Amino acid sequence: MRVTIYHNPDCGTSRNVLALLREAGENPLVIEYLQNPPDRATLERLIADSGMAVRDMLRTKGTPYKELGLDDPAVSDAELIDAMLAHPILINRPIVVTPQGTRLCRPSDAAAGLLASMPEREILKEEGAPFIVARRITGDNAEFVQALRDAELPVNDLSESARSFFTFSTLAGVHLGYGGFEQYGRDVLIRSLVVAPEQRGKGVGRNVLAVLLREAFDAGARTGWLLTTNESAFFEKSGFKPVSRDAAPASILATRQATDLCPSSAALLSRAITL
Repeated sequence: MRVTIYHNPDCGTSRNVLALLREAGENPLVIEYLQNPPDRATLERLIADSGMAVRDMLRTKGTPYKELGLDDPAVSDAELIDAMLAHPILINRPIVVTPQGTRLCRPSDAAAGLLASMPEREILKEEGAPFIVARRITGDNAEFVQALRDAELPVNDLSESARSFFTFSTLAGVHLGYGGFEQYGRDVLIRSLVVAPEQRGKGVGRNVLAVLLREAFDAGARTGWLLTTNESAFFEKSGFKPVSRDAAPASILATRQATDLCPSSAALLSRAITL
């Protein structure tokens, strides 16, 4: 089975994914879908094989999404696909098909999980940041716990339920940091995000956060929340906005982070999780 990428050459994310596939030794079939859009059966198969909802495969930025009224939740999947076929710019990109699976690779790091083998050297994205690989860890991982302590972040509730934690590294295995979330239905509390000291000041943090949000998205979350005492500016650059605690769902306000582990002065921020 040949690897295929539904590619937009004007999209930096799509270019990064294509470069990664080639560096990994693949010779992908490149379909520039704006000029050669898939037919209905192919598009439906791509969406089904990705495991995503039709609506989640829509691109909203820089498209006629709102003008066509597609933000109305009453619009059916069939009608959404009709719109995507009529306006291929609505198909989010890049979609990659491999023997390992089919995936919408946003952020571009998401393509790493589709590689049959990792590149033999470190690969950087166009903006100079490394590709990031996320691996699950348990809350009692000793290095993780120590990193949180060193960063003066809470460690007293790491073993409780509804928590997912990850270690992040480059393709070549260079450690970048840790992060996690607590999930309550479609809401997640982003937490325990710490970048390795030697990686700070390089833009690694925002890329790690993007990968963490994709993990939350794949778990079914659509709104992210977090509490911070001194990093509001960092998170706001990644789309989080300050909100009052009255705006948060009860499940988030009932977390240990909100009730006793973070000071009452901690700012609450939120953002939609989309691709």
